[in-house]
Amino acid sequence: MSYVRQMLDSYSPALAVDAGLLAAAIDAASDCAQACAADTDADLSEPNLAEMVTCIRLCLDCTDICIATAAVLSRPAGRDLSAARLLVGACAAICQSCGDECERHAHMPHCRVCAEACRRCDRACRDLLDAWH
Repeated sequence: MSYVRQMLDSYSPALAVDAGLLAAAIDAASDCAQACAADTDADLSEPNLAEMVTCIRLCLDCTDICIATAAVLSRPAGRDLSAARLLVGACAAICQSCGDECERHAHMPHCRVCAEACRRCDRACRDLLDAWH
């Protein structure tokens, strides 16, 4: 069981959504942010840097949005649910875009790993959004 899930299970106020779905989204966003940050660094080491510009930019955006999403979702008390939904939707969208771009470069192991992390985060965010509706 992840630390995120342990914290959510110890939370005394009732959560607005299933703790398992919430924990999965937080864990996936944190993992995706780490994968995108590492992929950006690896992309900068590639010999044909010009080919990697779009991937680098999307990874940077994905890192920032995933970090923000994980942070906001980790504070469930008194959250503005409509703002959280928009943030989770933005996280799913950037993860889809970044995952698509990283898949274009999947012959490089670092891009393949990043694409997998993006896909996992996209799914976790969409599952959470489905549960909120």
